[in-house]
Amino acid sequence: MKISFWSRLLDLISPRLCVVCGNRLAITEETLCSKCYLHLPRTDFGRDLYENVMAKLFWGQISIEKATALFYYEPHAETANILYELKYKNHPEIGVVMGRMMAKELMSSGLFDDIDVLVPVPLARKRVRERGYNQSLELAKGVSEVTGLPIASHVIKRTKFLGSQTQRGRWERNENVEDVFELTDGNSICRKHLLLIDDVVTTGATIVACAKEMQKASDVKISVLALSFAKS
Repeated sequence: MKISFWSRLLDLISPRLCVVCGNRLAITEETLCSKCYLHLPRTDFGRDLYENVMAKLFWGQISIEKATALFYYEPHAETANILYELKYKNHPEIGVVMGRMMAKELMSSGLFDDIDVLVPVPLARKRVRERGYNQSLELAKGVSEVTGLPIASHVIKRTKFLGSQTQRGRWERNENVEDVFELTDGNSICRKHLLLIDDVVTTGATIVACAKEMQKASDVKISVLALSFAKS
């Protein structure tokens, strides 16, 4: 990859840092340094998209085709900085970079083979105004760059925000997202296979609520891709 003079100069004046370890990035690195990229705690769910631990969260709740996440999320691990910086520190570019990374690593798994459209999990308007962007949409942009799949961020909306899911238990999470999504353009997703994209899956409550609403459209299939999966 050819690096321009101006890129080298900018990197010298304002060095970029690895979002995980804080060390300076090389000119060819993005978001993660090579060492942190190598040691990212990958789930390897891509080896079995149908019966991995994350996929089993949805069994008996909602019909899901395939499900996977790039890495395991642990709240106090250094890799949690990826989510923290993406969601709370005004770094939407991290989402795009990580989206590209997910897509490249999962391209050979078969995840994208029969997908028609990418659907980022929506945020409430208030949350988008506060943050300035939807992190799931930024992830979807990166996935789209690699796969060429279109993004449909208009088909479903979040009608209200009832507080963060972070400190809630399993049943509280289920109640917190019940009836907060609304299908706004069901006709555009009829008879299509959707890939629902989120930043982190914990209990799966948000995905279940969102998928149930989208399945009100006719003959819809849904698969799930998350940047991270929280170990129980």
